Amino acid sequence: MEKITKTSTGQLTESRRKFIEKAGSGAVLALFGAAFFTSCSTTDDPDPNQPNNPGNDNGISVAGNTIRIDLGIQSGLNSDGSWLLIPEAQTLVANVGGGFIALTSVCTHSACDRNWTYSSEEFTCTCHNSKFDTNGNVLRGPATQPLTQFSTSVSGDTLSITK
Repeated sequence: MEKITKTSTGQLTESRRKFIEKAGSGAVLALFGAAFFTSCSTTDDPDPNQPNNPGNDNGISVAGNTIRIDLGIQSGLNSDGSWLLIPEAQTLVANVGGGFIALTSVCTHSACDRNWTYSSEEFTCTCHNSKFDTNGNVLRGPATQPLTQFSTSVSGDTLSITK
């Protein structure tokens, strides 16, 4: 005995089609989240010609291509293995063996500049887990280019970084 399956065909009305399109778009946004559609950085780049003293009393001043850190105020940076992210200057600073290194905080993979960790003399951009050594060299991708290294000098209690 042959079984016959009954089917129906038709077309959606224009209003139903628009409803389904809008509902589908809303579901995609809810599923992936609005963060999916934004970049890693949330602020505009600072004007390099304007002095910027973040917090005014945290011992960090940024003016043009020069960053000055008062090591008396930022005393935590005096310990070997300590580090600092200066978002306003897009700069990473670390104490490595009693000396200071400074690198750009702009990851060469996707330009994330605020999502960093530092451990065992390795910087990790947590946007996509690229790893860099203290000279800025890539240890693990997806980044393929090194981070730019900046010159550092210490005079008294002041660490100066020149970009």
